[in-house]
Amino acid sequence: MKIAVLMGGTSPEREVSIRSGGGVAKALLSLGHEAILLDTGTGKLLQGGDLRAALGHQPGYAALAPATIPPGAANVGLEPFVNGLSRDVDLVFVALHGGDGENGTLQALLDLARVPYTGSGVLGSALAMDKAISKRIFVHEGIPTPDWVERWAPEDPAQPWNPDLDDEEIERLGGFPVIVKPNDQGSTVGITVVSSRAELKPALHLARRYGRLALIERFVPGRELTVSVLDDRVFPIVEIIPEGGFYDYEHKYTAGASRYECPAELPPEATERLLALGLEACRAVRTRGVARVDFRLDEEGTPHCLEVNTVPGLTETSLVPKAAAAAGMSYEDLVRAIVSAAPVEAAR
Repeated sequence: MKIAVLMGGTSPEREVSIRSGGGVAKALLSLGHEAILLDTGTGKLLQGGDLRAALGHQPGYAALAPATIPPGAANVGLEPFVNGLSRDVDLVFVALHGGDGENGTLQALLDLARVPYTGSGVLGSALAMDKAISKRIFVHEGIPTPDWVERWAPEDPAQPWNPDLDDEEIERLGGFPVIVKPNDQGSTVGITVVSSRAELKPALHLARRYGRLALIERFVPGRELTVSVLDDRVFPIVEIIPEGGFYDYEHKYTAGASRYECPAELPPEATERLLALGLEACRAVRTRGVARVDFRLDEEGTPHCLEVNTVPGLTETSLVPKAAAAAGMSYEDLVRAIVSAAPVEAAR
């Protein structure tokens, strides 16, 4: 098949997306597909040295690309890239993390153009990206999730905003520390562990940079675990053990900054419960194809679902490839399975 890998983009997860896209394209070529790479942040169809760098054959593209986004690129939107796809493209492999690549916008455009694509559709993408909505669904479905409160910032960023929590809300969240995060970002972008009331306002203003709605969530001490799902198949659980500090962006994407145990060492009943909850969470928000569900396991052994990721990272340090490897799948096997799960019958 001729497969277009859409990557890069203009979201805060741009660099990770480039690394995912390069790895996917390399796997697609090894599987015998014709792969083309499109960086929607620059508008580049990667060729020559850029293509070789993105595929890992020479250094350069992933390091340089974040600085090469043309002014105004964020305002162009994805429609020109979808409309400009060659008519002989059989499938789009979505490797755009965050923003319009993961919130249903790209998926809606591809549906309108009748171009099949990997991963979740419009509804699943939108529901999973909106943390406040997905948490409401988890509560309705009986999937444990940490308590939270919400704060809306003014639509005009220049308008003063003086957010705070009252004593009752702080008590409901179990006191400090609490987690402050943007409602619709991934890869721990804009997240802060807040240890006191004095730290709360700066953390909310940081989250405000990424959107109007910020969540203040109960901090769950314990273990960081994740469940990868491919349609109705669940992969072995990965435990993430950051080398000091919180599992933030740096710990996620810096080699050696975290350790991983897969399968995670858990009692059999805890393993079964987490795998079942991972699948339930994906079904609750209507995911399709590959997804990843993040959990905290508290000191009493109770799991707490944090979020569902519908375009999970596929870099060399990403969690889904680790889980797939524990299930006996190579990286190429995983990419083949993701492609096979795409609804190609929707082709134009």
